[in-house]
Amino acid sequence: MPGAAPAAAAARSWEGGVATEPSVAVLVPCYNEAVSIAGVVREFRAALPRATIYVYDNNSTDGTAERAREAGAEVRAERLQGKGHVVRRMFADVEADVYVLVDGDGTYRGEDAARLVRLLLAGRLDLVNGRRVTDLAAAYRPGHRLGNRMLTGLVRRIFGNRFADMLSGLKVFSRRYAKSFPGLSQGFEIETELTIHALELDMAVDEADIAYGERPSDSPSKLNTFQDGIRILRMIGRLVRIERPLAFFSCGFFLMAVLALLLAAPLAVTYLETGLVPRLPTAVLATGLMLLAFLSLVCGLILETVTRGRQEAKRMVYLSIPAPPGP
Repeated sequence: MPGAAPAAAAARSWEGGVATEPSVAVLVPCYNEAVSIAGVVREFRAALPRATIYVYDNNSTDGTAERAREAGAEVRAERLQGKGHVVRRMFADVEADVYVLVDGDGTYRGEDAARLVRLLLAGRLDLVNGRRVTDLAAAYRPGHRLGNRMLTGLVRRIFGNRFADMLSGLKVFSRRYAKSFPGLSQGFEIETELTIHALELDMAVDEADIAYGERPSDSPSKLNTFQDGIRILRMIGRLVRIERPLAFFSCGFFLMAVLALLLAAPLAVTYLETGLVPRLPTAVLATGLMLLAFLSLVCGLILETVTRGRQEAKRMVYLSIPAPPGP
């Protein structure tokens, strides 16, 4: 029955006007994490004993699903390869009041997750991000640290200065965040999209320090610093075009207009001196560039209006979902 799931979730949180124990789901996307997944399941079950732990296996070939099932997790599968596909499936399938999203590599602690859950419930927030803190160089390599700082800084400058570690693999969400998240990413760039979704809807968010440990020595990282960094940059550019169209197309307007003026300036000087236009192709090129510049600006103005309407619609969907229960 349509609407039955949200109503059931609300009933779990509020019965007769009295708050009940909120339901918590721990979501663990996994690809070839057989070495660490059993320990992750046990640790998070100990830290969040009332939570249901879901491990979504993403075409693993090393027995990850079997290890997770033996440790007591509810194991499901997502065949489309990539963390973005897995997170989208998790949010669609799982019903809970609070969602804990954590990597299955054993680098995050269950007690930190429990603390973030308490922080979310106490403040009735929609997202609490774990800000990684570690002195282990092998756990948080300098290249990854620099890349994270640069990409997070870019998002903070464009979309809002509310997070310092957007690529963290430990995040806690409210139900209305999870059920209003569209999810367009395929791979590791999902972390960027998760952050920008909260910033664009002005959700109630927070960030807290968490410990970040080293992966097991026989469990190599799936993250490719340069390849995934480029994919994240592309996702940021895509989201700027979608969510900030006037700023995006204004950049095109400015570049083309400046180039057109630089090409036209010598022609204008010659024309004023002699009354002739000696380089007709250059004049045509300058005119075409200026027309394209103003076309880009008009596109930005129109799409800015469309984007505002789309953001209002997303906000209404978000507000239609029950708010996070109190502590």
